Amino acid sequence: MRGKRLFVSLDFPESITAALVRLDPHLRGVRWMTAEQMHLTLAFLGNVGPEIEEKLRINLESIRFRSFFLPLQGVGTFPGKGWPKIIWLGVGAGHPHLFQLHKRIADATLAAGLEPDLRPWHPHLTLARCQDIARQTLRPFLRRYSEFDAGLMQVTAVHLKSSLLTPAGSIYTTELTISA
Repeated sequence: MRGKRLFVSLDFPESITAALVRLDPHLRGVRWMTAEQMHLTLAFLGNVGPEIEEKLRINLESIRFRSFFLPLQGVGTFPGKGWPKIIWLGVGAGHPHLFQLHKRIADATLAAGLEPDLRPWHPHLTLARCQDIARQTLRPFLRRYSEFDAGLMQVTAVHLKSSLLTPAGSIYTTELTISA
């Protein structure tokens, strides 16, 4: 299917992404995200054709939400045991505004004709992708930053983005912004 590789996300202020980039432990097997690549995915949609994308845009533009603050805290990995694949920054626990926004976006994507992601949603910001790095190598970094507090971020907009995969990492383009 031709189309765009799309996702819906929250962007982070430059002051926060700059601080997160500085956390890079510079370990072999850990590819740290650039500030431009850091976001919180609300919905990954995959390749979307033009007709579905147009319906999706209309549905997303109808979403209304109020601005809210999101705590950015704690560093961990996916999976939680075994060889790490992702190093993430968490968003605290139990943020009803974030989960409500996620549900509205899921409803909008479903109404556009896209298949829902049935896996449990674990909101996070991907800091790095890991390949062939043992958990014990990451343990000192994870211990040091497990309680890391990046402060509060005000959520004022949601973005529909396209993603172009390259050997150096994904390149993102904002296709639509929905403001609070």
